[in-house]
Amino acid sequence: MTHLTQSEEETQALAASIAADLVPGDVILLSGDLGAGKTAFVRGLAAGLGIDPDEVSSPTFTLVHEYRGGRLSLYHADLYRLVRTGTEDLGLEEPAVAKGILAIEWPERLARTIPGAMTVTMELVGESSRRITVEPAHSIR
Repeated sequence: MTHLTQSEEETQALAASIAADLVPGDVILLSGDLGAGKTAFVRGLAAGLGIDPDEVSSPTFTLVHEYRGGRLSLYHADLYRLVRTGTEDLGLEEPAVAKGILAIEWPERLARTIPGAMTVTMELVGESSRRITVEPAHSIR
């Protein structure tokens, strides 16, 4: 399904509504150019999970941030600086991660796909609008 948002607040509201249906172990793959709003989308996921969205920042240099305090933990990975890698190289296959939600920016840099992941593709449309295409996860449970 494709959505058009006119502001960062609308992007976050869309993500928060998606977060309401997430269950432990869900993975969201976020694709889009620099500045497309991927981290803003993760802030919305955090808000929808009951986590303070102001705590969310891009983990470009630390690679993975963990946010707790909501109904589920949120793990936020940014693979922008990496050359092809596996999720196991980042510690993203640990049992704790499987009990929360994993959002990955720049999933194109993964060495392999993640079966069953939700994909979110973000495109800039004009100065402040985003076209956000959400492809639901395919159940593998």
